[in-house]
Amino acid sequence: MNKVVKRLLTFFIGIPIVLSIVFCDYLNHLPLQIALGIFSVLGANEFYNMLSKKGCKLFTKEIVLIGTALLPFSCYIFILSGLSLDITPWLFICIIIILMGFECFTAKSFENSCSKISYTTLTLFYTGFLLTFISRMTLLPDSKYVISLFLLFVFMCDSFAWFFGILFGKSTRGYVAASPNKSLVGFIGGVISSVGCGFIFKFIFPEIISISNLHLAILGFITAIAAIVGDLIESVFKRSCEVKDSGTLIPGRGGILDSIDSIVIAAPIFYIGYNFLF
Repeated sequence: MNKVVKRLLTFFIGIPIVLSIVFCDYLNHLPLQIALGIFSVLGANEFYNMLSKKGCKLFTKEIVLIGTALLPFSCYIFILSGLSLDITPWLFICIIIILMGFECFTAKSFENSCSKISYTTLTLFYTGFLLTFISRMTLLPDSKYVISLFLLFVFMCDSFAWFFGILFGKSTRGYVAASPNKSLVGFIGGVISSVGCGFIFKFIFPEIISISNLHLAILGFITAIAAIVGDLIESVFKRSCEVKDSGTLIPGRGGILDSIDSIVIAAPIFYIGYNFLF
């Protein structure tokens, strides 16, 4: 099947499925929390495999996957328990310190210690900790609408950047070494589409999205920029590890990381911006 057709099918089938999960807000969005945990672990597994192929040293895969899973899982437990989500970054710090101590007492030689600690920390941060910002969004008022707005910002930016890049962006490619096939026209089209989607969302749900058009435009702009940067960051990781895709699970897109790379980076930016602007 043509890659373009696969990507379009993933778009038109995947987005409704994701939004239906978001709108099921039973027990503080239990289906979404489960999905976040699954994506976190699968993403960590792909990232671990990429780094290992490059020869990077990490702690054993079991330790990395368990540590990654603890972050979104514990965040959800804190939410259900009514505890402060400030505990989540404390937990992340504690996990890293425990791993450092573990290396001190278990390693027989230490030439790979810096690599193991550094790459394991990067994996936990990138595939685990950053996704906890979506869990944080479940505590916001009208959370299902807020999370839907965030996801639409990212999906529209990603999809229309690809669309405009394919149709009009051939002459503006090659400016970003991390992803030379990406075009400036695609980036601009993605950002404009993301902001425009925000205005459409406000028009449909004016009682929910009650902030000014200026603040909504700013929120859409910074989220779209973060989504673009997230896509480029994963391209840097893949080029560094000399792989084309992080995996093969998602038709037309590659692996889990290829599908959530924009979400991972955009989530904390949207969450911070939302709290300031709303």
